[in-house]
Amino acid sequence: MNQALLYAAAGTGFTFLMTTLGAAMVFFFRKTMSGNAQKIFLGFAAGVMIAASVWSLLIPAIEEAQAAGKIGWIPAAGGFILGIVFLLVLDQLIPHLHPGSKDAEGPSSSMKRTSLLVMAVTLHNIPEGMAVGLAFALAAQHGANAPSAFAAALALALGIGIQNFPEGAAISLPLRQEGFSVGKSFLYGTLSGIVEPIFGLLTVLVSALIAPYMPWMLSFAAGAMMYVVVEELIPEAHLGDHSNVGTLGVMAGFLIMMILDVALG
Repeated sequence: MNQALLYAAAGTGFTFLMTTLGAAMVFFFRKTMSGNAQKIFLGFAAGVMIAASVWSLLIPAIEEAQAAGKIGWIPAAGGFILGIVFLLVLDQLIPHLHPGSKDAEGPSSSMKRTSLLVMAVTLHNIPEGMAVGLAFALAAQHGANAPSAFAAALALALGIGIQNFPEGAAISLPLRQEGFSVGKSFLYGTLSGIVEPIFGLLTVLVSALIAPYMPWMLSFAAGAMMYVVVEELIPEAHLGDHSNVGTLGVMAGFLIMMILDVALG
């Protein structure tokens, strides 16, 4: 248990650090990212999350279930659906605003546009934190008998961390553009990623109590991540003209995450 928490803290701490470093770009640039750059980064994030959902979460969920003598696709499909429902419910209960959108989603709120924008990014960081936490919990569960599980968790944390860097910048730079001070812009960009270590550690604590349901939890995180990809990242990566750069971003993210997982796993 302590080992799993330590691994998860290190993994999600790294992803949070990458968000913070991305948010720190506000100290060096005054302008927001160009439209094409934002499409590439959003597409890249989508590609990373798709590959991570398959190689780092769904396949291990199926393998874990089969190793326990169960039918592999049942917890994989069931957890996947529950993850989708979880994010769908959060979308309905929490007011938020996606980049490029004029109208906020969720219940009506008097929150400022910038706050709603930060809320949207914070929401989609929840399944990322859960995914990294679960991957390290699975590695700790197998211990020294399965070094590949730790390597796979490391690859997942690395992939999520890489895509968190531009994500942090995508929050802090627009906030600066809208009149926030450099310090506040950096702070909000950083705080958008704080849910990753929080939910990563909470997930590890829960997984220790219900270890037999690990396949369900892994696929739950995959379903939540895929919901974010399809509902938010891919549409935003293809807004406006010349959306092929967003498509190339998706392909690059998928390719890099796949290579990381296979090479390190």
